[in-house]
Amino acid sequence: MKRILILGIGRSTHTLIDKLSNNSFDFNIEVILADINPNSFIEPYLKMVNFSFIKLDINDNVARASVINIADIVISMLPHTFHPLIAKDCIYYKKNLITASYVSKELELLNNDAESAGILILNECGLDPGIDHISAMDIIDKIHSQGAVINSFKSFCGGLVSPEYNNNPWGYKFTWNPKNVVLAGKNGALFLEKNKKISLKYSELFKKTTQIDVPGFGNFEAYANRDSLHYKEKYNLIDAHTIIRGTLREIGFSKAWDVFVQTGMTSEKNQEPIINELAFNQYLEKINSKDVFDKMLYLDLHHLKNKSDSYVNPAQYLLNVLNKKWRLEQNDKDMIVMQHVFNYSLDGIDKQLKSSMVVKGDDSIQTAMSKTVGLPLFFACKLILQNKINLKGVRIPIYKECYQPILEELSKEGIKFIETQ
Repeated sequence: MKRILILGIGRSTHTLIDKLSNNSFDFNIEVILADINPNSFIEPYLKMVNFSFIKLDINDNVARASVINIADIVISMLPHTFHPLIAKDCIYYKKNLITASYVSKELELLNNDAESAGILILNECGLDPGIDHISAMDIIDKIHSQGAVINSFKSFCGGLVSPEYNNNPWGYKFTWNPKNVVLAGKNGALFLEKNKKISLKYSELFKKTTQIDVPGFGNFEAYANRDSLHYKEKYNLIDAHTIIRGTLREIGFSKAWDVFVQTGMTSEKNQEPIINELAFNQYLEKINSKDVFDKMLYLDLHHLKNKSDSYVNPAQYLLNVLNKKWRLEQNDKDMIVMQHVFNYSLDGIDKQLKSSMVVKGDDSIQTAMSKTVGLPLFFACKLILQNKINLKGVRIPIYKECYQPILEELSKEGIKFIETQ
């Protein structure tokens, strides 16, 4: 019997745990759930003979090493900052590791050690990053196999609310870590546009948006996020003059969110006063937008009940307000939207291909976010259990032996891409 250790049992793990439980006897696996605190949603699973929970402080070196030592495969759902610690233990005990997080520079430095240990540390195997890599590489390799040259690649993804549950002016509710939403974009954006490197600061990010059309679902706004430049090599887009990756939101979201950015409401610096109501309202008046005003009116940011608690910084204050207003209710359903746009030349003819994916959640537990993060992790775990991946070292799923079977499995689960010209 193989032991699967899951570190972190937050909201994005629901589907992953459910799939492991449904296949635990077929795969002959035991599942160990570990976190600093239990979560009520795992209680039904703990009644199964091959499921258990361990209370674990990931910073406890002895406890962490001990639980990793007894596992065969480790799946970390913890923040990326913990992954170098976890990876070092996995290397020492020769355990494969799967994560849904971006590869940090610190983790990259462990590549040779992981290869020497004969293990795979597979990262960026969730939604974004994850399904974006898997789906994009499938098309890129197919286009290249025809002898075509890819000139432009644009890819955007967003976790949104399903239209029938979109009942607030922002068109948004929390479906993943709320703090990450508040701090999104802090590193700005770097991308390639018509062979020109464009660098956007955080203060500029939400001012530069474009619109995309998703068949059957209408228009969304997109803004660039993080560093898109290194995908030129990773995705083998050597000839591309445009490479942009970013985030999708409902139309009008970015202009309103930019008010928080410009007035310091997303700052994590300790300061007094936490919120300058006069300065905030003056900036709002300067924008002179009814849509933005309606969004702020809905949040009621300055209400006395929001000021009754103590806060150390504006971001914490804003997060508290948004947690009340953007909570996913029990019967709500979320929605994931992803789209890749390829412009390429074949036999001297310019062509365009759009590949779009829309996934809706079942409810507030088995969300679209949980599905699209958890399923790629589950299928990667399945491939490793079946010894169908030969890769070693620190990797992401851009290799055919990874992306092709995972994409096929996702399709069976109803997670499909629709291609249009």
